[in-house]
Amino acid sequence: MRLYAQTPARRNRQVLGDVIALVLVAAAVKFALVVREAIMMLVEPGRKVENSGDDLAAELDNAGDAASDVPLVGDLLKRPLQSAADASTGFGDAGQSLQDAVSQIATLTTTALIVIPVIFVLLLWLPRRLRWIRRSGDLRRLVDAPGGADLLALRALTGPPGDLAGLQAPPGGLVDAWRRGDRQVIADLSGVALRRAGLRP
Repeated sequence: MRLYAQTPARRNRQVLGDVIALVLVAAAVKFALVVREAIMMLVEPGRKVENSGDDLAAELDNAGDAASDVPLVGDLLKRPLQSAADASTGFGDAGQSLQDAVSQIATLTTTALIVIPVIFVLLLWLPRRLRWIRRSGDLRRLVDAPGGADLLALRALTGPPGDLAGLQAPPGGLVDAWRRGDRQVIADLSGVALRRAGLRP
């Protein structure tokens, strides 16, 4: 299996196309990661709310414990402080929820910014590359098959006439020589078909 053409012009185009595809994929990944970092900066307010809520709840719990030591009214003082501590825990939970939501948005956005461009690049680039690889393998097998050179010569005759300009036509023309089975003409024509596909005869 041949991955690249043997003729320099086509091989250079294939390598350039592969490099462009890789650069586009790398750029999409890099851009997606930069966007993720920007979105994740929004986590900081949620972290601060969570920390503040947890700290406030701890302080109110401590104050409630201290208030419970006051004779006669300790339990009365502890109840509102405990309720305030429970409410402060809700602030901490809200901060954690905000962080989770931002993290999910960052993950979904990053995934979309990577997957969509990569699929787009693959749909434009990969089918052409795979088609050429398959076709070059088919042509190589055809060269080795009995009568394969005749079929390649016919392919050259039915292709763009400009490709035949460099061939020396025998008396009666190339088509007539191909019909007669002229081995040199068939070899020259099959070489044209192979070169057209980027392969050397």
